[in-house]
Amino acid sequence: MPTLNKIRTALRGEQRVTPADPSLSRLRTALTVFFALDGFLFAGWVVRIPSIKERTGASAGALGLALLGVSAGAVAVMMLTGRLCRRFGSHPVTVATAAVLALGIALPPFARSAPALGLVLLVFGAAYGGINVAMNSAAVDLVTALRRPVMPSFHAAYSVGGMLGAGLGGLVAGRLPVTRHLLMLTAVGLVVTVVAGRMLLAHPAPRPPETVVSGSASASASGSGSASVSGGASQRPKPPVRGRGLVVVFGLIALCSSYGEGALADWGALHLRQDVGAGAGTAAIGYSVFALAMTVGRLSGTAMLERLGQTRTLVFGGATAAVGMLLASLTPALWAVFVGFALTGLGLANIFPVAIGRAGELTGPGGVAAASTFGYGGMLLGPPAIGLLADRFSLPAALTTVAGLAAMSALISGATRRWTRRV
Repeated sequence: MPTLNKIRTALRGEQRVTPADPSLSRLRTALTVFFALDGFLFAGWVVRIPSIKERTGASAGALGLALLGVSAGAVAVMMLTGRLCRRFGSHPVTVATAAVLALGIALPPFARSAPALGLVLLVFGAAYGGINVAMNSAAVDLVTALRRPVMPSFHAAYSVGGMLGAGLGGLVAGRLPVTRHLLMLTAVGLVVTVVAGRMLLAHPAPRPPETVVSGSASASASGSGSASVSGGASQRPKPPVRGRGLVVVFGLIALCSSYGEGALADWGALHLRQDVGAGAGTAAIGYSVFALAMTVGRLSGTAMLERLGQTRTLVFGGATAAVGMLLASLTPALWAVFVGFALTGLGLANIFPVAIGRAGELTGPGGVAAASTFGYGGMLLGPPAIGLLADRFSLPAALTTVAGLAAMSALISGATRRWTRRV
């Protein structure tokens, strides 16, 4: 919890909700399930993209354009989702978007052309973007109430869910038609949404701290209601202009991180196969090394934040990712590339969740939405930028831009310490 908020609590004599409150534990469990479900469903869709390509008969280029529908749909609704969270509350919006996501994953097999697939993926992407804003907004409020930096644990659940979804998809890909597989994921998603959603909706979101009015008026104006919980939208004060500017800064930090995630997801295996000479199976392991390292980094993220603080965690993560990606992109030895991928995953692991969390602390759901939009912009930008640079120079040279942006995130994060003191 920021020092300023602690001072506010002491001045008001508030009885803040403590981490021992069982309702907060149940909220944390429900949110963790939704983060894991998000990763599970998304990975389940991703591993069946080759089957969808065969069904549509799309060329590689047409498929690439259709797949942009996911990111385009996500970015298009993120700011709207932030407003919906302020109007109706982040918990109901989380449950609603999870249900739409579960239904949307069943649609791609019914598309018979690349344009139809692109339209279907706009729906799926909109739900994916919506749930990410809603559940991150809910997580920001819960982190504030718990007064512990547990945001990385939610994103670790997303990563674990992704690995489970990818693993299950790999097992059934040769046995189940893609339509049956994705319909099965729809059923699982809806059941989990109902069970976890009942728990989430039964416990209203903790009310975020309110602003302090100077003088004695602040004590009388705040009253005892600030320690209560709210079932509707969070009543946050209008942020100062500098606070809104910092949201953009944290959005840029998120962009630097997601650029690297998107680049390695699309180009990491090809780099191992084409530039390092690894076999097909070994090349496929490369991204798994990166994803596993990112999961481990997020699972240990709370301890790191408690030990180092947010700014140092961001700086250390950016520097580690920069060193790791330079090693992975410029070294021809297979073992060194794997080490580089692992360092990159560990470094990037907590940058996105911490940046989104800081944006949410500053301006609520609107901050989460704005920073998430920047972040998904990085995922949109990364893969095609790497491809263009690889054509112009080489793939190893193109991948060094991941290191460059990671280093930039470290520099920007270091500067935020001074800026946040003024907000």
